[in-house]
Order: sequence, then structure tokens, then C-alpha cells
Amino acid sequence: MRKNLTLIVFLVIIAFGMTIFTGCAEKSTVVKGEAVQEQKVGAAQEVTGQSDQEQSAKVEAAATAEVNIRDINFDFDQSNIREDAREILKANADILLKKGAAKITIEGYCDERGTAEYNMALGERRAQEAKKYIINLGVKASQIKTISYGEERPLDSGHDEDAWAKNRRAHFVVNGK
Repeated sequence: MRKNLTLIVFLVIIAFGMTIFTGCAEKSTVVKGEAVQEQKVGAAQEVTGQSDQEQSAKVEAAATAEVNIRDINFDFDQSNIREDAREILKANADILLKKGAAKITIEGYCDERGTAEYNMALGERRAQEAKKYIINLGVKASQIKTISYGEERPLDSGHDEDAWAKNRRAHFVVNGK
């Protein structure tokens, strides 16, 4: 009898774990008035006969209004890619494919609600989802790093829905070559 009870408890734990780690189907959401942050970057140009630091400095110096890498936003407590974000990610992927050697870091962020630990995990899931999406569009995985800042480093330090909506994002940082 004790074996059966242990087996039942084990199965319940596994079922609970699977429930937590499986996501819901994606839902389309209408977005009203959320700001999209833009980052200006330049073309990565081949520079010969110079050190890596000099090349990096030249690439950063070339970071002008030539290219717009845009951030994406997420719904509350979600890491699935919204419909409006898909278009932004397609444009970002096109830019990265044209600029082949550019490396990026995708930073995942959350609003201030929830525990710090939960928000770090959610920020990581958001960064990973954005990474998977642009890899599926043809960008090389070796070009992309991800990091989560959770609720740290908010874009808007307010404590209302408008501020929280801006802080639920994946931010793209172009690292050059």
C-alpha cells in the first residue's frame, strides 16, 4: 500500500511540474499606445590592419541613423511573442541578416510586480522567446546572447500600468562584430 501511495504522489508531482512548464497557446492582443524603444546602429564595416579595439571603435562610430533595431513588449505575466512584436522581430532579423557579422544581446525585462526571482525567470523566458523567433527567421544563434534583468533597470520608474507596460520588454543591444 505504501508503494502505491509513493507512486501516486510521484505521478502527481510530475503532472504538476508538466503543467507549470507547459505554456498556453498564443493569443493575439491589441496594443494601444505602447511606446516602442528604438536603438540606432550602423553597418559593421570590415576594417583591415587594425586591432579589435580599433575595429570596435570604428563600428561604434559608424552607429548612426542607418539602421533601427527596435525593442518588443510583452503582456502582463507572459513571454509569448505578440502579433505586433512579430513584425518588429521580422524587421530586426532582416537588419541582422543584412549586417551578417553583427552580434546582439537580447535583454529580458519585467515590471515591478512579482518576486525578484520570478521576474528574473520571466525576463529570461522573454529574451529566449525573442531569440528563438529571430533564429527561426534565419539569424545565426552564434550572433545572439540573452540575459535577464528582471525588474531591475526599468525603462519607466513609474508605478502605474503605463510604466509597467513599457518595462515588460525585450531590449536589443547591438555589440558590433
